Amino acid sequence: MTSESHWPTTIRLADEGQTLHVAFESGESYALPAEYLRVNSPSAEVQGHSPDQKVTVSGKKNVRILRAEPVGRYAARLIFDDGHDSGFFTWEYLFTLGAGRETLWQAYLDELAAKNLHR
Repeated sequence: MTSESHWPTTIRLADEGQTLHVAFESGESYALPAEYLRVNSPSAEVQGHSPDQKVTVSGKKNVRILRAEPVGRYAARLIFDDGHDSGFFTWEYLFTLGAGRETLWQAYLDELAAKNLHR
């Protein structure tokens, strides 16, 4: 599906930046925790330039989103209180993170445990 298939109708911060609420024209809506978004940032700093370069981000349990800024008509740049601000969260990526949250979060927790890292 293209990003037009997942066009957002609402993007707002809640809980003092702990949660990003995103609703889509298709009817789906997601409440995405700041920690979840931070550790899954689409930035090269987190994702690397290939799958084997992906970084496991730890220690972000209490991170907050300070603000969300539009990037053209296709994405939002999230500015986190730990200084991270380099990932562009496309509408498609936000939808993917929302739809796959349970699976992606468990994979992250498993990865932390395997590397003896903590939230």
